[in-house]
Amino acid sequence: MLLDGAAVERYLTRLHGQPVQLSTIQELSGAPVKAGSHGSSDTRTLKTFGYGKPVLVRYQIDDDEHLVVLHTASANQFGHDHRADRAAAILLDYDTFNTLPRHVAALDVGIFVNDARPIDSAPLTQSDGQHLLSLKGGSEFFLLAEYVDGRPYADDLQRLCDGGELQASDLHRAGELATYLAEIHAVQWPVQGPLDPSTCCAANRHSPHRRRIRDTIGSGEGIMGLIDSYPSDFDLVSPRWLMAIEQTCIEWRWRLRNRTDRLSQVHGDFHPFNILFTPQGECRFVDRSRGAWGEPADDVTCLAINYLFFSLQRSGSVAPPFSALWDLFWRTYLDLTGDEDLLSVGAPFLVWRALVLANPVWYNVQNSVRCALLRFIERIAHEELFDPSDVNSLLSP
Repeated sequence: MLLDGAAVERYLTRLHGQPVQLSTIQELSGAPVKAGSHGSSDTRTLKTFGYGKPVLVRYQIDDDEHLVVLHTASANQFGHDHRADRAAAILLDYDTFNTLPRHVAALDVGIFVNDARPIDSAPLTQSDGQHLLSLKGGSEFFLLAEYVDGRPYADDLQRLCDGGELQASDLHRAGELATYLAEIHAVQWPVQGPLDPSTCCAANRHSPHRRRIRDTIGSGEGIMGLIDSYPSDFDLVSPRWLMAIEQTCIEWRWRLRNRTDRLSQVHGDFHPFNILFTPQGECRFVDRSRGAWGEPADDVTCLAINYLFFSLQRSGSVAPPFSALWDLFWRTYLDLTGDEDLLSVGAPFLVWRALVLANPVWYNVQNSVRCALLRFIERIAHEELFDPSDVNSLLSP
């Protein structure tokens, strides 16, 4: 989607209630914006697909410079075919970004309007009361979010993948991320007290928990959507193999659907491209996904499997230096939470994330890495209890 600079400037003027002068609009992944949010030149060639292209907007109010990120959602085969799908994703982001510690703030949500109605001509005031606003003529929804100047954690992992030496900061960050997850997962679904209707309207655990498990298996962004996206000419797997994995994961859904005791606060897409470290060393997070509540194993496996993924590219197995990060991350999280039960429910989440990493639509890696991931998928799908210390037995030919 092409952005009209004049329209963006008018929108920001209305948002701030004072004149705004637009400086630049630029995709975050493109030079010459500061190295930071949502990817850098070091890792863009590795990850080849995403759900949208965030845009950095730089503008002035008087003599003060402001930077924000404007997000839209792209039409694609992963459950975003319809405009209503994309609108739902943007609205969910707006509802959930600001309730997670250290996540970038959602500042506003809106819609692009293609007709000539003067919808931005008169600002609404607090005393105006309730309004009904027509969206006729609207096209795509957008989210306006805080900009954070930071480098993605994926850059650290890529440095090690390319032969870099393990540093004390690498170990510190792995421990910090495990600690962060332990902290947010300690917030469980409120059994009593008021619920925030913007984050979930269900009055009990069953509905949000079952929805989250169901979406993990059957949604466009979940396992079935990933399986459907594998190219028909991808000769490393057969349709029969993919069907068998899908059927095994459906069995996992029935094992997990009543585990409502595990419903906790989650990030939902805790991979190294969504983790930023600022120049001051502060850790910040972006792109919380799929709601505020879910299974902690989703977050833990999402990051852990990336230590495996980058190690496969360097060594063909989970080996130094990544084995140190893998061991530290798992040990720290399990020691802090005591959640050994996570190891008995994590298999379908590991399958899901590995299906993404092995998929040529998403990542550009050698077939030897894909084959190891596919072996891992087939074996972990049938593991009753995952043992992180024995991960290489699930990867070897």
